[in-house]
Amino acid sequence: MTQGWSHKKLGEVCVLQRGFDLPKGDRKSGLVPLISSSGRSDYHDEAKVKGPGVVTGRSGSIGKVFFIEEDFWPLNTTLYVKEFYGNYPRFVAYLLNSFDLSRYTSGAGVPTLNRNHVHDELVFVPESVEEQKRIVAILDQAFADIDQARATAEANLKNTRELFDSYLQQVFNQRGEGWSQLTLGEIGRVSMCKRVLKAQTSSSGDIPFFKIGTFGKEPDAFISRSMYEDFKAKYSYPKLGDILLSASGTIGRRVIYDGKPAYFQDSNIVWIDNDERLVLNNYLYHFYGICDWNPSKGATISRLYNDDLRRIKISFPAPNIQKQLVKNISLLSEKIEIVQANYVKKLDSLDELKKSILQKAFTGELTKSKGIAA
Repeated sequence: MTQGWSHKKLGEVCVLQRGFDLPKGDRKSGLVPLISSSGRSDYHDEAKVKGPGVVTGRSGSIGKVFFIEEDFWPLNTTLYVKEFYGNYPRFVAYLLNSFDLSRYTSGAGVPTLNRNHVHDELVFVPESVEEQKRIVAILDQAFADIDQARATAEANLKNTRELFDSYLQQVFNQRGEGWSQLTLGEIGRVSMCKRVLKAQTSSSGDIPFFKIGTFGKEPDAFISRSMYEDFKAKYSYPKLGDILLSASGTIGRRVIYDGKPAYFQDSNIVWIDNDERLVLNNYLYHFYGICDWNPSKGATISRLYNDDLRRIKISFPAPNIQKQLVKNISLLSEKIEIVQANYVKKLDSLDELKKSILQKAFTGELTKSKGIAA
C-alpha cells in the first residue's frame, strides 16, 4: 500500500447534499452563479454556499463534476459538497470525477443520483493535504496539456471539413465555357412516394417504410408487399441511383437509393427525377452536399417545399466532364475521410488518456507530471 494513503468510504472524505430550490420568479440578477446539473445557468444576488465548492448533477445531466471558485447557489437539480472534512476541494472534485457517478442513479421515471450510494463508494486517498495538492497540480498540468491537444485536433478536424467544402464550392460555382446553369425543376420533376397512413404500417413486415426519423437509418415501420407492389406500379417511385432528400427536420440529408424494396414517407422524403443526359446522379449527390437550402438567409427552415427545391440553381458541364469531376471529388473525399478518422481516433484516445490518468491518481500510481503530445 502506498505510504500515507488509506482506503475510506467517500462519505468519510466528503458529504454530498442536495441543492436548493429557487423558482425562476424569485431569481434576482446579481453576481452569484446559479449552478444547475449542466453547469452555470444564471446569476443571482444571494449565495447559499461559500466557495470554493464542488457540484455535480443530481437529476438531468448526471455525472459531470464542477469546481466553483466563488460563492454560489447550487440548484435543486444538483448535489454539492457540504463538508470536505479538511480535504482539498479541488482534490475532491477530481476524486468525484474519477468514477462514473451515473452508476448511482435510482428511482422510477427520471433517474436521480443517490447520494447515499455514492457515500458508500470505497476510495483510496492520501491523508496529507499537501500530497492532495501535489496530485492536483499534476492533474491540472496533464489535463491542460490534454485539453490543448484536444483543441488542436478539433480545429484540424473542422479545418479538414471546411477545406473539402471549399473545394466543392469551387467545383459547383464554375461558369466556364461549356457549362450550363438550370434550376433543379428544369432538370427533373420533384417526386415523392404515395402517402402511407400510420394505420397501414406495422412494427414488422415485408417492406421497410422509412420515415423522416429513420431516413438513412434502421426502419421501425413496415408495409405489406401487396401495398408496395401496388403503389410502386401506380405512383412515383425512385429509380436505382436516385438521390433521396430529407425535406423536413435536418434539411438536405442524402441517401442514394440502392434499388432494394423499400418505401418512403411522402413529402418528407423527396427526389428529383433528373434526366442523366443533363445531370448525373453522382454529380447531383455532391451538389446537394454544399447546396444552400435557405437562400433567403432568414430563420432556420423546418421544411423544404417543392417550389423552393425547384428554384435552386445548379451549374454543370457535359456528362463526361461531370464523371471526371465526380471521380476527383470521390478521391479527395476518401483522403479527407481517412484524415478525419485519424483525428476522431485521436480525440477518443485523449478521452481515454484522461480516464487513465485519473485512475492512476487515485490508486497512488501518479508520481510525476508528463506532458501530452499535441
